[in-house]
Amino acid sequence: MTVSFVGLGYVGLCTAVAFADRGFDTLGVDVDPERLALVEVGRAPIHEPGLERLLKKAVLSGRLHVSDDLADVAQTDVIFLTVGTPSRFDGSIDTSHVERASREVGAALRSERDMRLVVVKSTVVPGTTRSVVKPLLEESSGKHVGVELGLCTNPEFLKEGSAIEDTFHPDKLVIGGIDGGSVDRLKRLYRAFYGEEIPPTIETTPETAEMIKYASNAFLATKVSYINTIANIAQLVPGLDVEQVASAIGLDPRIGPLFLRAGPGYGGSCFPKDVRALIAFSRERGYDPGLLAAVEKANERQASKVVELSEKLVGSLEDKRVAVLGLAFKKDTDDVREAASIRVIHRLQDKGARVTAYDPMAIPSARRLLGTTVEFAADPKSAIDKADCCIIMTEWDEFRCLKGKDFAERMRKPNVVDARRLYQRDELEGVNVLAIGMGRSSSVQEHPAPDAKVLA
Repeated sequence: MTVSFVGLGYVGLCTAVAFADRGFDTLGVDVDPERLALVEVGRAPIHEPGLERLLKKAVLSGRLHVSDDLADVAQTDVIFLTVGTPSRFDGSIDTSHVERASREVGAALRSERDMRLVVVKSTVVPGTTRSVVKPLLEESSGKHVGVELGLCTNPEFLKEGSAIEDTFHPDKLVIGGIDGGSVDRLKRLYRAFYGEEIPPTIETTPETAEMIKYASNAFLATKVSYINTIANIAQLVPGLDVEQVASAIGLDPRIGPLFLRAGPGYGGSCFPKDVRALIAFSRERGYDPGLLAAVEKANERQASKVVELSEKLVGSLEDKRVAVLGLAFKKDTDDVREAASIRVIHRLQDKGARVTAYDPMAIPSARRLLGTTVEFAADPKSAIDKADCCIIMTEWDEFRCLKGKDFAERMRKPNVVDARRLYQRDELEGVNVLAIGMGRSSSVQEHPAPDAKVLA
């Protein structure tokens, strides 16, 4: 089968490259001329480990082509919709891109005699594939879904920073089909893609498949807000370390160890948007999901907890220079969408701090959000020069190379807030350190002297 992807954002591009790498003739369609120009010459418009190497290979092999004309998808057997579904002001998703893509795909298929399969991979709330995509496809194509046209929803579960690996080795496939024939066609495609290593496959209704995506992300976001809540409690109790708490409870098979790292809060393109969308979706139907609202509220407040730790080290932040190391919402990506670093920077600025920031990948993205309100450094050491406090916001391996003497010699006052628990207790000699979720000794002063050592 030949495949096409309508939308070459994060999901569309990574998945298209993977299909091309497995030998499929693949078409990518997008309306952004700059993005298309980069992809056409094998340059990735986003940072994702392994993506650019496979992209260059796919382009050079002739397996991956790009176009700005959506009508070209008519020449492919399976058409994936991978357009964005951004948040509206009230938290609900904006399906306008999905609706437009559905109309245009239907129009492109109007004169085609052979069966085509349309697959909704965009993240959409339950009911969207059946009640929005299906009627638009049928109206614009003049065909009946289930008879002359196939339709499935097939949510993605890619993690930024490991999307290529996740595409080749997912933990599951979820297929929600309007009809059995559509499901069978998509399963044939995936059998050709995965061979004997096809992952566990859940066949269900479109509505259930759509909810699985939201339920998954909302549950993981809940785990993050939960462990951050425990971390905030731990900081009030001398001798209590949330990292050991998380390690212990993670051994329980009912809980598991993943997403139990206390920190500054979740971010990125999925968790915040999907939690808000599920809240809005529920409220539209008369149910107030108080638990999810609490998850969102706890995440929003976590940035303030990070800033409070810096105030405990330096006192008032008015006219203090604060270095923020890490802007991406997690390592191995340049994505700053909903990043905790941005929330922390805004709160620092509200308190009068002067912020200098560094990230190995995300400075261009952050500059578009923050403009000239933040000074961007060329490397970690220059970022901490003459700083009163340093906040570690992203777990980049590069930051692990900083030693205690780097902070002690370069900073005006060697104060560090380790919001990612990047360092062990004995790694920062001569530095005042406060970490997320580590209870302080009752003998520690609120504002220690510059030469004091605090690791609690």
